[in-house]
Amino acid sequence: MIDWYVEGESFSNCNCAYGCPCQFEDLPTHGHCRGFEALRIDRGHFGDTRLDGLKVALLYAWPGPVFEGGGELQAVIDARAEPDQRAALEQVLQGGETEEAATHWWVYRTMSDTLHPTLYLPIEIDLDIAARRAHVTIPGVIDGTGRPIKPPHSDGEHRVRIQIPGGIEFETAEIGSASTRSGPDSAIALDLSDSYGQFNQLRHSGRGVVHG
Repeated sequence: MIDWYVEGESFSNCNCAYGCPCQFEDLPTHGHCRGFEALRIDRGHFGDTRLDGLKVALLYAWPGPVFEGGGELQAVIDARAEPDQRAALEQVLQGGETEEAATHWWVYRTMSDTLHPTLYLPIEIDLDIAARRAHVTIPGVIDGTGRPIKPPHSDGEHRVRIQIPGGIEFETAEIGSASTRSGPDSAIALDLSDSYGQFNQLRHSGRGVVHG
């Protein structure tokens, strides 16, 4: 396999409740799954191709739980990426050059029958993991916002984290509330309101999550 690695900060929003059942090997809140993730790559490479500073996003949907398959994916890659960087990032996001079941991207691709054409567009990511705040915009594709969970009984902010030592996506993630709307250029429709928001460091290689 080609040696690759990406490290950066990620924000995700799906249609499940705040305690996303997928993280606990349970069935999705509403019986199906759809959402997106966005990643700012602070450091990365694919073979000799540098990926530092680029941004990517992945939109997804499944008619039932992810493990039942039948899903669809659409990748969005930073318009600033050069041709070799575009090809590398498309491989990574679509589970290429990765050991079996080593990353969530590999699982997503394996469980998807439909792969929509990759888009190359400007991606804006404003993200503060510790504060559980984010704003992601991709013109014509998505506008997503994350914020802390507001308890129904007070005006404060609730902080909760999910820790998965042996996970295939992250070790620790801050959880918040998020809302996302898709645009006319998105092949996957999203209309999410105050659902599961995930804020985390992401460190992936072709062998899986890189710890520490």
